[in-house]
Amino acid sequence: MHYTEIMVRYGELSTKGKNRKDFIKQLGRNVRAVLHRFEKVEVKAQRDRLHVALNGEDDDQVIAALQGVFGIENLYPTIRIEKDLETIKRVVLQMAQAQFTPGATFKINTRRQDKHFAYDTNQLNNLLGAYVLENVDGIKVDVKHPDIAIRVEIRMNGAFISAETIHGAGGLPVGTGGRATMMLSGGIDSPVATYLAMKRGVKIDMIHFYSPPYTSEQALNKAKQLTSVLAKYSGNIQFIQVPFTEVQETIKEKVPEGYLMTIQRRMMLRIAAEITKQRHCSGVFTGEALGQVASQTLESMLAINDVTTMPVLRPLVSMDKEDIIKISKQIKTFDLSILPFEDCCTIFTPPSPKTRPDLEKSRKFENYIDVAGLMKRAIDGIKITDIKAGEEFLNQDQDVFAELL
Repeated sequence: MHYTEIMVRYGELSTKGKNRKDFIKQLGRNVRAVLHRFEKVEVKAQRDRLHVALNGEDDDQVIAALQGVFGIENLYPTIRIEKDLETIKRVVLQMAQAQFTPGATFKINTRRQDKHFAYDTNQLNNLLGAYVLENVDGIKVDVKHPDIAIRVEIRMNGAFISAETIHGAGGLPVGTGGRATMMLSGGIDSPVATYLAMKRGVKIDMIHFYSPPYTSEQALNKAKQLTSVLAKYSGNIQFIQVPFTEVQETIKEKVPEGYLMTIQRRMMLRIAAEITKQRHCSGVFTGEALGQVASQTLESMLAINDVTTMPVLRPLVSMDKEDIIKISKQIKTFDLSILPFEDCCTIFTPPSPKTRPDLEKSRKFENYIDVAGLMKRAIDGIKITDIKAGEEFLNQDQDVFAELL
């Protein structure tokens, strides 16, 4: 059965009162961005629901894309037909037969926008319900908890029939919760933190530190590929690559070994906070989880956070690693994250980093380097790429399976 329209029911945004209109507009923009590959689709974001006219585009592919858009509670694949009772009865019967299993129950739920249509909602419910009962052996009516719910809408431009409910991503439309940056490493954690931030409506700009020749072009492209996978939740993401080689080499040369990781993270956060400020964003997200590695103890976080008053947000802070991995598999970033490309967080790692660095010593050792000069040169060298959902940056034959996209 080929559908002609996808009807979208809003999620949590429906409770947003006076802000509802703005939330719906943002969701409409996000849906259009996510569906940019489908040139024929038309998106209309209305007060009670959003409509996606397929105009011949592949319904399965459009549905799959819409399932990743935050702010959508449910999707209803729909067929548009003429407002003719016999045609409506035939399509309703086909949908009931397609979903029927022995002992199944059903109900007909009609809405009539066109008040000039010959039958009102109660008459339609009775006529269509009776037709299904006559033609499907063993089916029964249950208006409270039906196995099959067939929706019929009589609009001004036709009759719209649907019987399938597909769950959406929920959450809030990306862009309604403000704008922030994410320090994306390329590992398992930061993509999951990005996903959770976006689910609460935050528009994310990615910040990725890379250190050639110690990190490869493949490692950089891996981070871009992760961003492309995550872009399916918002349509596009700005990817900011920050050259970090000089900073790391300088820290390795001048800072005591035990504090290499602490000073490196302080510099990362300083640079990320300045970029965040310049881009008029309101906070920095990270993929840190408490106690997971040496730089993620409370003492380390205190020493690192010391460099900025910008909010540093850690969605994963209290999560177990297995829970994080489970989400990464659900959002299809796990297989990319475990590709064995070095990132700048893993190079120059000392054998015994301080797990409880002293704040005053951290400040003292940071004075051994030219903080302002290193920051300026790193920020002056950034490169920004606008990444859309589904773009490819890695050689799939060698590194990435197509289903990740």
